[in-house]
Amino acid sequence: MDEFKEITKLMADKTSEIIKSYFRTNINVESKKDDSPVTIADKKSEEIIREIILKYFPDHGIIGEEFGTFNENAEYKWIIDPIDGTQSFIHGATTFGTLIALVHNNKPILGAFNQPILGEFLIGDNEQTTLNGKIVKVSSNNELSQATLSTTDIFNIKKYHNLDKFLKLSEKAKLFRMWGDAYGYYLVATGFMDIMIDPIMNIWDSMALIPIINGAGGIITDYYGNESYELTSTIACNNNGLLKQVLNILHQ
Repeated sequence: MDEFKEITKLMADKTSEIIKSYFRTNINVESKKDDSPVTIADKKSEEIIREIILKYFPDHGIIGEEFGTFNENAEYKWIIDPIDGTQSFIHGATTFGTLIALVHNNKPILGAFNQPILGEFLIGDNEQTTLNGKIVKVSSNNELSQATLSTTDIFNIKKYHNLDKFLKLSEKAKLFRMWGDAYGYYLVATGFMDIMIDPIMNIWDSMALIPIINGAGGIITDYYGNESYELTSTIACNNNGLLKQVLNILHQ
């Protein structure tokens, strides 16, 4: 695990150099088949991560958002989102970051989130999560009335689930904001926010978040409260008690 963590930090450092060189510059934005944006920073970042993996762990598999799957039946696989929150990156906001996960027999054993502009490297192994080497924990709050709630895009709530129930949940919370993408989960893991919800996720969006949230003492499930290694939607909470309050309102 120490070696895996060391190489993950190397990946984060190398992608930081690339991403910072393009941040808040006039770069070309392409549209993928699903109409989501992609930039040269996304592509170059994933390329360097793949090069590092193949150099140090040539028998490992890779699943990346930009360049697909390699050696998909491998015992160990790396799952990469070179820039989670490309829209934020394009528009000069700092709520984006690089997500890197390592799975063993499809179970996530390591997850990292790197925010290159702010110099924040968050890594978890299900048992412990650290931010730039210091242990972090979720908040101790267990009351919805005192909780901070966030989501990436409220229109996705409307598209995939019941917006009225989500709005009711937001009214019960102390504060509702849209501090989204992976940075919202960073805020939960570091104790600055209590609930982060996304109604739709890809494997490269969610896999790294599981060891991070678990390692910080929180809980992460799908929109219905099911724990899974392949989340297609997510609710991250600081504890089970708060999660139950959230689910009661979303699905009452």
